[in-house]
Amino acid sequence: MSKEQKPAEEYVVIRHRPGYRLRRTAILLAFTVVAAIAGYVAGLSKGGFRFSSVEASNEVLEEELETLQENYTEARQQVINLERGRAIDEQALNQARRMIVDLETQIVSLKSDLTFYKNIMAPSEVSKGLQVDNLSLVDEREPGVWGFKLVLTQVGNNKNYVSGLVAVNVIGLRDEEKEVIALRDLSEEIEDLGVKFRFRYFQDVEGTLVLPDGFEPLEIQVVAQSEGRNSSQAERTFDWDELTEN
Repeated sequence: MSKEQKPAEEYVVIRHRPGYRLRRTAILLAFTVVAAIAGYVAGLSKGGFRFSSVEASNEVLEEELETLQENYTEARQQVINLERGRAIDEQALNQARRMIVDLETQIVSLKSDLTFYKNIMAPSEVSKGLQVDNLSLVDEREPGVWGFKLVLTQVGNNKNYVSGLVAVNVIGLRDEEKEVIALRDLSEEIEDLGVKFRFRYFQDVEGTLVLPDGFEPLEIQVVAQSEGRNSSQAERTFDWDELTEN
């Protein structure tokens, strides 16, 4: 009686695809970063962090920052792993590096937002009350046309609303003579000499201004005057070149 024959061994042929593992790693990393950024954008879309409670905004920002920092650390490790690999897929490595830069940008932005809210809630003794916090200009890519954003804040005591008027003047030269032009004469969005404000924590004043021909701007002067029994005034002058150097 013959012995039972053993089944023949089977072999599976797998196609060798150089760089496939590295590309797969980069794709997974891409999904991680996109998910983190999507979460951040979703947070912005729900009011742009303009919640009624600054404390709630702080908590959301801190959670988003912690998530981004974790993803940043993971992404950095992925780059190190790719660089140590024997066969480097340049495309995957460059993609991972770009994502590192995106994460760093998001982290810087979140830290800036956190600083803004913390300064409102825990100010120094010399910076309480109504404040002209910031003014920014954006080149609209048309001659003499600039987008502007003015931020007013109430620092420290936020139990009551603060209201009043803020006046903005652009100071410059025309025909070698000093000239002061009110913002309402440069912007269609501003109708009155003083822009009304009313807020507890902060308020933005945004629009577009158009400089007249032959006018060379030098400074922007902002004067905010609150109303009521505890009225106060905040004034700040911004250098035009510093606002537009970027």
